Amino acid sequence: MRVCFFGSSAFSVPSLVSIKDHVSLVVTKKAKPKGRGYMLDDNEVKKVALSLGLNVIEIDSFSDDSAKKIMSLEFDLFVVVSFGLMIPESFLNLPKIGSINLHPSLLPKYRGPSPIQAAILNGDRETGITIIKMDRRMDAGNILYQEKMEIYEEDDSQSLGRRLSFRSSQILPAFLAQIEMEELKEGIVQEEAKATYTKMIRKEMAKIDWTKSSTEIVNLIRAYAGWPVAYTYLDGKLLKVHRAKVYDLNSSDKPGKIVLFNKEGIVCSTGSGTVLLLEVQLEAKRRMSGYEFAIGQREIVGKTLT
Repeated sequence: MRVCFFGSSAFSVPSLVSIKDHVSLVVTKKAKPKGRGYMLDDNEVKKVALSLGLNVIEIDSFSDDSAKKIMSLEFDLFVVVSFGLMIPESFLNLPKIGSINLHPSLLPKYRGPSPIQAAILNGDRETGITIIKMDRRMDAGNILYQEKMEIYEEDDSQSLGRRLSFRSSQILPAFLAQIEMEELKEGIVQEEAKATYTKMIRKEMAKIDWTKSSTEIVNLIRAYAGWPVAYTYLDGKLLKVHRAKVYDLNSSDKPGKIVLFNKEGIVCSTGSGTVLLLEVQLEAKRRMSGYEFAIGQREIVGKTLT
């Protein structure tokens, strides 16, 4: 089976490696400057593909001359995993068998670019992996395979992403073998009434609103771990919050006020409940534990994070 693999993020890499013997071409987005979320600076997909001896095409869009080369080649199947560009219908119709997309959510829930972050942000206890038969609509094709995965209380977007990525790499080889034996099935039509959509993540989405509940704030910190990283301000300086958890202490102080600190971290009041800041990073400084940060600050208790 001749496969053209489309992928652009670290999430894609284990899947590519797992089906490398079928892949005759890898298509990936051109590397972007730093600060674009899950995209790696040097494009990990490209690096791994070249190390495997695979042909690689980098594109910005499907109007690129390099993208048009795809149309001159013959493939049995397109496999898409975290690619980052909408593939035009004219391309989806090229392979003999069809085009499939592996998406890290329980479709039709969380279509779009940030399903892992959305699941954590909303406090979901489970997510999953869905393989669909692609059509011109975003993540809306017929469902060919789906399985659930538990979201642990300690999970953030990075740890959950790694587990979903690894499991995807386990699923794909057997799924391709099944296609070779049985062809590509029609699949199950998604229930449009249940469809929800995620957004492209922007840095400002990670600003902490201390008037929200402690659970909502911790979910935001977990969702945006790695990039863009949740942040607030202390004495006018940006303070990133890498890790936190809900703290068992009631407080009537105004939201954002630092109530106390101990060896566990820094305790802050919220709109409902308190949050323990486990790991923080002041602008231009290194990442450190909340306790280490607090003891290095003058009279931090009583100050308000904004």
